[in-house]
Amino acid sequence: MTTAAAPAAQRGTTTVSERAVRRIAERATTEALPGRAARAAATVRGRKAEVSLGVTLPCPSPLADGVQDVQRHVVDRTRALTGLEVPAARVDVTSLAAPRYSAPPVSAATPASPAGETVTGPLRTAARWWSGRRFPVALLTSAAALGCGALAVDLIEVHMAHHAAAAWRVSAGRWLSGHGPGDPAVVIAGGLTALLGVWMIVLAVTPGLRHRSTVRTEAERVDAAVDRSAVESLVRDAVGDVAGIGAVRVRVRRRRIAVRASLAFGDRAEASAAVTAAARATVTSCRLRREPRIRVTVTPEPVWQPPTPTPVPETVVAANGVDGRRTPTA
Repeated sequence: MTTAAAPAAQRGTTTVSERAVRRIAERATTEALPGRAARAAATVRGRKAEVSLGVTLPCPSPLADGVQDVQRHVVDRTRALTGLEVPAARVDVTSLAAPRYSAPPVSAATPASPAGETVTGPLRTAARWWSGRRFPVALLTSAAALGCGALAVDLIEVHMAHHAAAAWRVSAGRWLSGHGPGDPAVVIAGGLTALLGVWMIVLAVTPGLRHRSTVRTEAERVDAAVDRSAVESLVRDAVGDVAGIGAVRVRVRRRRIAVRASLAFGDRAEASAAVTAAARATVTSCRLRREPRIRVTVTPEPVWQPPTPTPVPETVVAANGVDGRRTPTA
């Protein structure tokens, strides 16, 4: 008697996780760009996967050709290894790899002398990246240009074309003449102007771009920075690979990195030490100019149980005494 095979839908399904697709895409990117680290993000919906990459391309090289080669290789390898449909890979060029120098490069603060003598020294890396403050500058410039332009046009019309003064300027002059320094409206307007001035001063003396941290580089006149969200992803992945660690939360600040991990199984002290070592190694590999302090908190999950101690063999107990301690000898 023969039994017919069950339909494919009843034999089970194979599900490829987003983490597996991401790891495969990162590996494929490393194959396309040997020696270059890459970060990937993946989303799986049914039999379709979407992959995004952040890569570092060598310089000098044609960027368009390099991106196309990476896209083609990542799509082909991910499709072949996972069996999913990958329409295309989105590639973001995060940085360009500068050439390394065998000799110490010229310091950015001490360029070569006019006589041709090269001044060498430690390369200075900017402590913070300064924001251009484009929106506040554009807002202030637009308001000042609008007010000054309207006043200039009205004055030209009055003195050159002998027109009457504009109604808004006449109304403003009458209002100002009837309100003194102690008037509530004048006090409120002065306070708002003072606050605006303080805000502009703060913007001028603070660097901004708080979500970026500068990176030490070995190239001349090259300033590099990494987004703190990328550091968070790197630390989260490294800590997540530690045995026994479940959910991981990472918060990166300029001077401190807070890592909170849940422990599913294993010894808590050993897991905490392993998490600290993994986080510190990842942060060191980022080559941050100011390496932040790392604070690790490992919290056992509700299902966690302390590991059971290894039982002492009976032969050892018999040799050392009933309680496991060696009996004193005369």
